[in-house]
Amino acid sequence: MKLGVLIISLVMLATTATVAQRPAASRQAISQVLATQTAAWNRGDVAGFMQGYWHSDSLVFIGKRGLTYGWQPTLDNYRRNYPDAAAMGQLTFSNLHITPLGAEVAQVVGRWHLTRPAAGDLEGHFLLVFRRVEGHWVIVADHSS
Repeated sequence: MKLGVLIISLVMLATTATVAQRPAASRQAISQVLATQTAAWNRGDVAGFMQGYWHSDSLVFIGKRGLTYGWQPTLDNYRRNYPDAAAMGQLTFSNLHITPLGAEVAQVVGRWHLTRPAAGDLEGHFLLVFRRVEGHWVIVADHSS
């Protein structure tokens, strides 16, 4: 009887430790997606930046011009609004708050800033919804202002 209780206790402890590690691992993976996006943007690679987004017609981007649905239309908007590296500037994210909402979904709230010496700086805030799709964290919804 005591052995059974000990085994159950050990299994519960191991399960609790694994669950406790998931939010930290999720935060780290999501931070890496954002770092990869920043690096791509800062080298003028809009297509590389878009790899952090869900490649789906169900992706939603909400910006000052309203709603955009789909990966390709979102890429097209970025290319139209930021036609070259000078227009893109240098991107930084700050005040990031990554909150796992479950094993497969998280939200990120933060601030973005574009340093653009020739065109003037831009900045704002964002709320991203990340989802783990086929083992990879991707942005499924982006509300940037």
